[in-house]
Amino acid sequence: MPELNWKHHTLIQALLSRGPLKEEEFHSIFRSLTGKSPGSHRQILNDYLLRINKELAYVQFELRGCRNQYDGMVYYGVVNNVADEQSKLGTKYSVPQIAFYKAIVEAIVHEETGQGTISNLAALNLRLENQVQTGSQSQGGLPHIPPALKNFSMSQKEKTIDELVRDQWLCSTPDGIIGLGIRSFLDLRFWFRNNDIPSCDICNEAGVKAELCQNGSCTIRIHRYCIRKKFSQKRAERVCPGCGAAWKNLVSNVDGVEEVHEEIGLTQSEPSSSGPSMQKRLRSCKREETDTVGAGLSQTTSCATDMRRTTRSSSRQR
Repeated sequence: MPELNWKHHTLIQALLSRGPLKEEEFHSIFRSLTGKSPGSHRQILNDYLLRINKELAYVQFELRGCRNQYDGMVYYGVVNNVADEQSKLGTKYSVPQIAFYKAIVEAIVHEETGQGTISNLAALNLRLENQVQTGSQSQGGLPHIPPALKNFSMSQKEKTIDELVRDQWLCSTPDGIIGLGIRSFLDLRFWFRNNDIPSCDICNEAGVKAELCQNGSCTIRIHRYCIRKKFSQKRAERVCPGCGAAWKNLVSNVDGVEEVHEEIGLTQSEPSSSGPSMQKRLRSCKREETDTVGAGLSQTTSCATDMRRTTRSSSRQR
């Protein structure tokens, strides 16, 4: 296979230096480098992504696309597929900060109404003691809680939330609502699956932010953008695909939604014989595994400092 050229490296470096990019930003860079529009030259873009990921696999990184569940927009980013203690050494976050992030993620994904958010106050009141591994016990048989977790103050938690929002691990609103950031959606995809986070009945991805069937005995949940896709079809019956009850949580003006299907390409680590999955564009954003929640936070933080060297050398090592 031919080595990666400067165009491939530029795409990788743009994601590493600027963080996850919206689909239109990533496509704009691709168009500037190749002179090809991703819309009309989809196969060329997919070939670029496939070649990049085959080379990145040697250093256990992946260029991945995912959808922000709060606004439905597609983003691209580079993630580290390794989850071990060594990968945590390069992070700028402390052990208590990582434990706090993990506690916030768990609270958000287990939120029962499908809003995928918690209040700032609820986040500040999360107990880090729950993040202590069960195998770590004191002489009295109770879990040993490191002093750093015990003494993690409210002001430290507030500062950590601000940092996590700035680094796009979390998102927040002016009225004090906290959700997952796009980097969390990129990094925690397999953690969601391994921890049995309820999935969307349409796309089978984790339904962190989703509409729930109003039949109390039904567990079906669907992303808003998946609802748009399903119910915008003229002959689609607007009922729950699980229990058949009328789906009352319809997105407004669903009949007027313009369906724009688009392949993101290479959103999964595992190869697929059926090709890239089909996705769609939606309205603009208003907001910004196992132990891999914390590991993902650590890995991607140190990712940019290492990849300048490894992405250039990986193909030459073959």
